[in-house]
Amino acid sequence: MTATAQSFNGNLKKALAGLRRIDLEGLRWRVFDAKGQVLGRLASQISTVVQGKDKPTYTPNHDEGDMCIVINAKDVCVTGRKLTDKFYRWHTGYIGHLKERSLKDQMAKDPTEVIRKAVLRMLPRNKLRDDRDRKLRIFAGSEHPFGDRPIEPYEMPPRQVRELRPRVRRAMIRAQKKAEQQEQGLSTYKRQKGGRGRCRRW
Repeated sequence: MTATAQSFNGNLKKALAGLRRIDLEGLRWRVFDAKGQVLGRLASQISTVVQGKDKPTYTPNHDEGDMCIVINAKDVCVTGRKLTDKFYRWHTGYIGHLKERSLKDQMAKDPTEVIRKAVLRMLPRNKLRDDRDRKLRIFAGSEHPFGDRPIEPYEMPPRQVRELRPRVRRAMIRAQKKAEQQEQGLSTYKRQKGGRGRCRRW
C-alpha cells in the first residue's frame, strides 16, 4: 500500500469517526469547495452554516446547524503577506517550550487544520462548540467518503471588491504618471546624449 493510499485511509477513518454521536436526522449535507476561496470569507460562511444561523429557526442555545463538508482545502487562498506573517502558536507545557509555525508551513503539513482553526475561532466558546466541530469534515483533496449522502453544493456569495477611495485613486494615478514621465525623460536624455562626451565649464 502506497503512502497516498495510507493517508487517504487514515483521513477516511478520521472523517467517519464521531458520526454516531451526531443526530443526523433532518440535517442537510452542505459541500464547500475551498479552491480559490479566501480563507477568512470561507470560514465565516462555514461558521454561519454549522451554527444554523442561515435558518429562520436559529436559537443560540440549540445546535441546529447542518453538516459541512469542505473539499480542496490545500487550494485555499489568503490575501496580503499572511503566508509568512501569520503564525500559529502553542505551548507544550514545559518551561520555555512555546512553539510556533507559520501559515505556509502549516499548509504544507496539514491544510485541513488551517480551515478548522479559522472556523473554530469564529464559533462561540460554549458547550455547543464540540458538537459543531464534529459536524465539520475537511479534506485536502476533492474526494470525500460521503457520496451516498444527499449532499448539496454551497454557492459562495460573490466577493464585493471595495473601490479605492478618491484620494488614494488620485495618488496612484499621480504615481503612475510620474513614473512614466521619469522613464520618458530618461529615454530622451539618452537619445540627446548620443554617446558624446559632455564638456564642463570651469
